[in-house]
Amino acid sequence: MTQRKDELTLLGGGKTKYPSDYCFEVLEYFENKHPDNDYFVKFNCPEFTSLCPITGQPDF
Repeated sequence: MTQRKDELTLLGGGKTKYPSDYCFEVLEYFENKHPDNDYFVKFNCPEFTSLCPITGQPDF
C-alpha cells in the first residue's frame, strides 16, 4: 500500500488539520444552581467520526 500511495495525486496529501483546542464561543453553558453538589456526567456517543489523514474527509 505504501508503494501505491505515491501514485495517488487527487487526495489530500496528508495535510489534514486536527484541531487540539476548541472555540469557547460555541459552547453553551448555564449557571450551576447547586455548586456544592458533586455531579457525575456521562457522555454516550454511539457514532464516532474521525478525519481521514489522507483526504481530510469525515471517516465514519
